[in-house]
Amino acid sequence: MTAPNHPLLRQPESKTLEFKRDLSSPRNVLKTLVAFANSAGGKVVIGVDDTGKVVGVDDPLGEEERLCNLIADAISPRLIPNVELMSVGERTLLVAEVFPSSSRPHHLRSLGLEHGVYLRLGASNRQAGPDWIAETQRAAAGQVFDEQPQPELTRVDLDLAAMARLFGAGRTLDDKSLQTLKLLRPDQGRLVPTRGAVLLFAPERERYFPDAWVQCGRFRGTDKTEIFDQQDIHACLPDAVDAIELFLKKHAFKSARFGAMRREDVWSIPLTILREAIVNALVHSDYAQRGTPIRVAFFDDRIDIESPGLLLPGMTVEDMKSGVSRIRNPVIARVFRELHLIEQWGSGIRRIFAEATRLKLPEPLLAEIATGLRLSIFLAHPHSPDALAHTQPSTPVETSQLESQLESQLESKLAAKVIRLLRAQASGKAALAQALGHRSVSGELHKQIQRLQALGLIAMTLPDKPQSRLQRYRLTERGQALLGPLGHQENTTP
Repeated sequence: MTAPNHPLLRQPESKTLEFKRDLSSPRNVLKTLVAFANSAGGKVVIGVDDTGKVVGVDDPLGEEERLCNLIADAISPRLIPNVELMSVGERTLLVAEVFPSSSRPHHLRSLGLEHGVYLRLGASNRQAGPDWIAETQRAAAGQVFDEQPQPELTRVDLDLAAMARLFGAGRTLDDKSLQTLKLLRPDQGRLVPTRGAVLLFAPERERYFPDAWVQCGRFRGTDKTEIFDQQDIHACLPDAVDAIELFLKKHAFKSARFGAMRREDVWSIPLTILREAIVNALVHSDYAQRGTPIRVAFFDDRIDIESPGLLLPGMTVEDMKSGVSRIRNPVIARVFRELHLIEQWGSGIRRIFAEATRLKLPEPLLAEIATGLRLSIFLAHPHSPDALAHTQPSTPVETSQLESQLESQLESKLAAKVIRLLRAQASGKAALAQALGHRSVSGELHKQIQRLQALGLIAMTLPDKPQSRLQRYRLTERGQALLGPLGHQENTTP
């Protein structure tokens, strides 16, 4: 029987379904059952060969008993699947269904906990690493990674100035408030930062979490064969949103659309979707995992955003697309919500797909990969970095000459760089610092921004709210005049 009518047999193998011809290699079946139990559950159907042909089980009752005994003897902690016989025409199949287990991590006893834990990744099984096992054990103990204390640190190890800038003048950041946000917690009689606080606001967070940064790259073509530009982003997580967006804008096209009231800049990449995807990656990444940072790759046809950490147990890609959400980092998520970077719990991925449909873009692709999750956002039109370079109003030589002239006029190399960056678009201090290659906003950058304001060359985009976290700086008409014709060609001020 090669064309089975049962709906289960018409499905391809997946995260929750696998077909086996027989029990001649029971270890592979047991690995799959362990992987299902540790992931999102699933069914193993025995009696279907690799071509999809139903061959059946010769001794259904005997094989059912044998499978139950194998499971009882080989898997720990004890796993009790639902094992049934299913008739398809004249053939009988054996179906073992496993549900997501609250006793995870399950493992093969013969291999032990260190080597015998398996996860389901797409339609294959993968041995779990120590990071995943540790996360599962924390969950079983009711612990959350980013709520745990960092006992060797104190409040002064956090960037309190960045916190004040981001939360705004209207928010009190005393010990009580920081405990409410779970940025501080009691530990051995004193208040110490949580891991979430360190990830969000500690200037030296990579000392404790070496992979808590973002790697951005612009590649020629549709794969990673040839890199055109790259930038490593080390800003605090809330500021990283703007810094990543600034990198993407650097390699996108922009045009002007004039409405009834004002000019509006229109970008050739879907910034609304991308910003949502960036926030989702920053909030849901597994920062306990070692070996890979968050990665943002800009190709000619798409932008891939990769975040470390597999789906939490019980979750599938389809669950995420339908709006089901489980928060890996509640401290980080709470702060992003307080800063209005998250609008509604659990709706980010669903909004991404809905917005792509509204913009008539190809459906985004969300997939589990070896290191975590990859979200691919496809572009409406191809983007060639070389074509984009030809549209720029200045060559690198002209840019260098312009910066040299500005430096002479302003008597400051840093001020000249700020003016040149603001020529492209309005930016906040953190985004400017990142574009300059600085790890944080320095005192000298503060000083030069104040000086440029005093000279009337730049101005706040929100002058009535000087401490707003949304504050940006733009070139004034005087600043544009300082640049000459180039300033007017690239001006993005509404």
